[in-house]
Amino acid sequence: MRVRVLLFGVLKDIFGRSEDALDLSSGATVSDLLEHYRRLAPEKGKFFGSLALAVNREYAGPGDALREGDEVALLPPVSGGAETAVRPESYQCEIVRTRILTEQIIERIKEREDGAVVAFEGIVRNHTRNRQTLFLDYEAYEPMALSQMNALAEKVLANYKVREIAIVHRLGRLEIGETSVLIVVASAHRAAAFDACRVAIDTLKRTVPIWKKEHFTDGVTWADGEPFPEELRAGGHSGEVR
Repeated sequence: MRVRVLLFGVLKDIFGRSEDALDLSSGATVSDLLEHYRRLAPEKGKFFGSLALAVNREYAGPGDALREGDEVALLPPVSGGAETAVRPESYQCEIVRTRILTEQIIERIKEREDGAVVAFEGIVRNHTRNRQTLFLDYEAYEPMALSQMNALAEKVLANYKVREIAIVHRLGRLEIGETSVLIVVASAHRAAAFDACRVAIDTLKRTVPIWKKEHFTDGVTWADGEPFPEELRAGGHSGEVR
């Protein structure tokens, strides 16, 4: 059978390409596919244990069986709640390639019943680890990234007493001082808004497949991502997560 394999972030540099069409034997699993890439880059053996895997845009475990035509994504580290129904209009998640309009988004969210609106902006700074930054370049596994952002918004709304949340991430080239990610939370009370905003950005950084390439005055490198939760890593679980 043949599957489509997508490679993101530093994996594109390791293998020199962004996708493959890979032929596997019938009954092959995600683990078999991962082993194929381990053999191609044996010097990166430990790195493969930190990857997360997705099949058809949902996180998958190594033991999951693959089928003809599946889309498998190898995801390097990126930069359960109450069962409560969430109205789709209670959250707004976007991936954009133009400037994030923070003030407009805040004004769009605010309502008369809100006592607090908390906004977090991730900004491109001019240095990292004592190296001068020229600009950043963001890429994403876009369909899955947007799906994960929507799921994150739903979880925040289900677990915190907030009325609305917006999550916006920008892709492409960003200059110093520009906003890469914006999270805005509206609530009747400030404590809930602060807590929800912090959880949203911390979770996004660990679970949404978006990567950052840093361009310095003395070189270029993919940023070290925050590790995926243990249950999502290729080397850290064996059960069904799809």
